[in-house]
Amino acid sequence: MNSALYQKYLNLDIDTALFNLEKGDYPEYFCTPVGAEVIGWEGVDGIHYCFIPGFGDMVFAVSPMRCDCNVFPLAKNFADFLGLLLAAKSVTVLEQIISWDKQVYLDYINEPDNIKHFSRPELIAALAQMSEKLAVEPIEEPFEYVKAVQADFDYSKIPFSDEYYDVTGLER
Repeated sequence: MNSALYQKYLNLDIDTALFNLEKGDYPEYFCTPVGAEVIGWEGVDGIHYCFIPGFGDMVFAVSPMRCDCNVFPLAKNFADFLGLLLAAKSVTVLEQIISWDKQVYLDYINEPDNIKHFSRPELIAALAQMSEKLAVEPIEEPFEYVKAVQADFDYSKIPFSDEYYDVTGLER
């Protein structure tokens, strides 16, 4: 799935590692869905983000180290994903929402070290450039948005390889 907005994003000259969405080729993991188009890597624990065939430009997180759910949706489309990123200032925050309640989320984003980290001038400049060049605005309530997308999603439709079922022991 190569939406026009995604192509414009790829052509931006910004350091996407600032918000933990590194570009580049990395190995697939047992839980990377079949046919997934990886759009970035977090740089730790094999966490990566992708489009999955059959879901349009919905954006998914893939987290190999999670025990309960390795693949889950974050945004209905790539524009919303960028809006969430602008609001959260890091894909790490978005990826963690699946296991957080609202208070944990609020505690995390309001923790003084995180406030300092998310206020770095180079990060703010990169996000502002992305917003301006791609004409995307922050999503007002990122926690609620992500939780709603995840609540309404049919996880049984995600296509996994035989390796996934062998590793997890789940029924095919």
